[in-house]
Amino acid sequence: MGYRIAVVGATGNVGREMLNILAEREFPVDELAVLASRRSLGTEVSFGDQTLKTQDLDTFDFTGWDMALFAIGSDATKKYAPKAAEAGCVVIDNSSLYRYDPDVPLIVPEVNPEAVEGYAKKNIIANPNCSTAQMVVALKPLHDRAKIKRVVVSTYQSVSGSGKDAMDELWDQTKAVYNPTDEVKPKVYPKQIAFNVIPHIDVFLEDGSTKEEWKMVAETKKIVDSSIKLTATCVRVPVFVGHAEAINIETEEFLDEDEARDILREAPGIMVIDKREDGGYVTPVECVGDFATFISRIRQDSTIENGLNFWCVSDNLRKGAALNAVQIAETLGNRVLKKA
Repeated sequence: MGYRIAVVGATGNVGREMLNILAEREFPVDELAVLASRRSLGTEVSFGDQTLKTQDLDTFDFTGWDMALFAIGSDATKKYAPKAAEAGCVVIDNSSLYRYDPDVPLIVPEVNPEAVEGYAKKNIIANPNCSTAQMVVALKPLHDRAKIKRVVVSTYQSVSGSGKDAMDELWDQTKAVYNPTDEVKPKVYPKQIAFNVIPHIDVFLEDGSTKEEWKMVAETKKIVDSSIKLTATCVRVPVFVGHAEAINIETEEFLDEDEARDILREAPGIMVIDKREDGGYVTPVECVGDFATFISRIRQDSTIENGLNFWCVSDNLRKGAALNAVQIAETLGNRVLKKA
């Protein structure tokens, strides 16, 4: 016996990826509904070897459905997620709307799977920000061993994190560089993204940080440990898919780089590729389509007493969004619903 699953926002990048991953991981689906806005009604999407037509989210009745994986913006989620939750369907939400709600668990299954049992307060579970998700997978096993005091992280985030229009903007601007008669002015981003980097993701806050940077701080505290101090600089780079992060940690106990490498090799969801030679590390292009979070460039930071540096790369449409949501559904099924 399997589950009745709804994918909300099934025509978007993340929604389509959710469908791919549900099929790849052979999630026990008895019945699947693919939902979208009225303007996308009837659009066909793939689920394994099946082709499904989208249904109208506005009129859909969630009664009797087990889980709904939401991949729509916060405004639409605010309208439809409570309806699904009130109908008895557990919402797994990819937007930022519920991440900081104390009554809604924020889950990365490799890190805090036990927190999924708190879903019942609102019948909603939140998926973290893409940049946070891959980072905490690496932080948690190191924190368990040596207790992390402080994290300094700089991100190199792909344009797919901003959606299809951003990917199109990068493509069009890149072509225009080689054909100067085709001027493509920035629309999604405040400045040209092709052949450039932009140290600005989401809105600016009063203290000079951006909302994306604030998210990494708040979410790491909620998922891993509220005592961790974290500072982030989030940068958009001209890469289509795959986020990278340069991470520096300071721990309470000394942690040798070789032991850290061994710990990360054994940790769930992580693949260590760390050879001190040309090409002995993973880049965003190489992680696309993979489930793992890749760790490279592990080395001691000699400027502080207990410090480590490492490089972290992951497919943001997968671990940063769709994969993590499906893993939450698996965790919920295994720990709580137990139908399959």
